[in-house]
Amino acid sequence: MGALERLGVLILLVLLSGCVGLQKMTDESQARLLERAEARRIALEDRDWSTAYEYTSPAYKEIFSREMYERKFSYMVEWELTSVDFVNYDARAAVASVAIGVMSRPVKQTSAASVAIGAVPTKVVEQWILLDGEWWYSANL
Repeated sequence: MGALERLGVLILLVLLSGCVGLQKMTDESQARLLERAEARRIALEDRDWSTAYEYTSPAYKEIFSREMYERKFSYMVEWELTSVDFVNYDARAAVASVAIGVMSRPVKQTSAASVAIGAVPTKVVEQWILLDGEWWYSANL
């Protein structure tokens, strides 16, 4: 085996060793991810902040209490979930992106403009982390 061939084998081994330990995205894992993302958004839609908090990552929960999390939401806007779509997955980081479609509308119509505008469609891309086989919403990515 020549020097060039040995170099090629060495590069291949290095690349393959970098893949060891990567968590692959399976159909089952993707379905579980979308299920959890949808359940979290439904909890937000229902203003069930406590349940929504349960989907946040363990690292987030170490820093922010449930009460702190709940204070960041407003009662002035209503949300309606319209879609949950898988975007991509970074196996090295074990992080997936999920696009969430939401219709937002003010609870109280305070002006003619807010009545005229009505519900506004929004698409939010959330980051979800895979830890020990479970998906967690990453509020801090």
